[in-house]
Amino acid sequence: MLQDCWAGANEGSWGTTTGWNPTTDHPLPPPVAAGDCQSMEQALDILRGDAHAGAPASPAGAPASHALPFGLLKELKRPGDLFRDLGPNWYASIMGTGIVANAGATLPLHFLGLRIFATAVWALAAAGLIALTAAWAVHWIRHPARARGHAANPIMAQFWGAPPMALMTVGTGTLLLGPPLIGPGAAVTADWVLWLSGAVLGLITSCWIPYLMMTRHTIAADAAFGHWLMPVVPPMVAAANGALLIPYAGSPQAQLTLLLSCYAMFGISLFVSVIIITQIWTRLVVHKIGPAVMVPALWIVLGPLGQSVTAVGNLATHGAAVLPAPYSGGTDVLALLYGVPAWGFAMMWLVLAAAITIRTARQHLPFALTWWSFTFPVGTCVTATIGLAARSHSEMMQAASIILYALLLGAWLTVAARTVHGSATGRLFLPVAPPLAAGTAAA
Repeated sequence: MLQDCWAGANEGSWGTTTGWNPTTDHPLPPPVAAGDCQSMEQALDILRGDAHAGAPASPAGAPASHALPFGLLKELKRPGDLFRDLGPNWYASIMGTGIVANAGATLPLHFLGLRIFATAVWALAAAGLIALTAAWAVHWIRHPARARGHAANPIMAQFWGAPPMALMTVGTGTLLLGPPLIGPGAAVTADWVLWLSGAVLGLITSCWIPYLMMTRHTIAADAAFGHWLMPVVPPMVAAANGALLIPYAGSPQAQLTLLLSCYAMFGISLFVSVIIITQIWTRLVVHKIGPAVMVPALWIVLGPLGQSVTAVGNLATHGAAVLPAPYSGGTDVLALLYGVPAWGFAMMWLVLAAAITIRTARQHLPFALTWWSFTFPVGTCVTATIGLAARSHSEMMQAASIILYALLLGAWLTVAARTVHGSATGRLFLPVAPPLAAGTAAA
């Protein structure tokens, strides 16, 4: 039976392969012969309602029926299959690339070529955002049931937070680096469009995905992991990046509205993140590390921490003049006296995450798109440290920001190179296996 094929993958997988109810969501699949695990993908297709469910799935690594030059997409049966399982998790690559550019634009280190490099990386992120969005549109057109099914998957649903953060990250890069190329007016307009799109979608995901987790998904007691933060962090990104748009908001009332909205979005993410981080800590202490492929998700905890420090700093810098007395002075106090303690906790978590990652890598840490968790969260720590250095005039913070940026750059180059290789062969476009089947448990 079907359960014979995937029972081992479901067992102890933190509820990550549950939450899809075939009796209510889709018709039951036809019976599968006992031990016929080659039919698993076909059965999954039927459960997901994919239009091509009747076609037998090709095993990973099977030679492509339409060979392309240089072995491109050689692990896919057909080149068009690259659109088949294209999920929102791919937008994490845009986030990770964009933060390299944004952090480089504000780094307290000036040398020949740094801004050119940052601008080139921003252009790469912008081009990637356009190409990925076009590819994802094809995914929705060709495989609508599979695309809708992302939200029903307890793991993939969390990545719905990636598209809004990718939009806002590229938007901020446009504001910081785009004016010399496209003009100041066009840069501001583009950032408004990207920020508004990302902020609205982020507010939706911050309510929608937790609602699904509370009402639809089946979550095990040991299921808490870093990706739970993904759908609730976009409002924090909106707060940090929206602060940069306050001077362009027009009237004083419009500026005040934007400022208060950013503080409200800061609160949404902050308090939910505290709850989730506590759950992650408890899971690590009680249930230990879990599957190796999930270990990079521990770095996501740095995201809301670093971004919250960046947010209060940006809001103090760009919004202090908007608030009436005596509150305007309080923004600077909050930026420093909240920022430094939050930064300290982020550095402690960075050490923990690095130690667990190194320990796991010594055994086996398989490459997956989850490796992009090594980039954007670290990038938020870079921007946070840059802001604290500018506000406190601390040389220690300046040095820390440069060290963290070097860490970010090394992680980005490594993950980007592995992603390009995996994309060229087509391996990263293959269906993702359940965590315990896809990775080695880190004991």
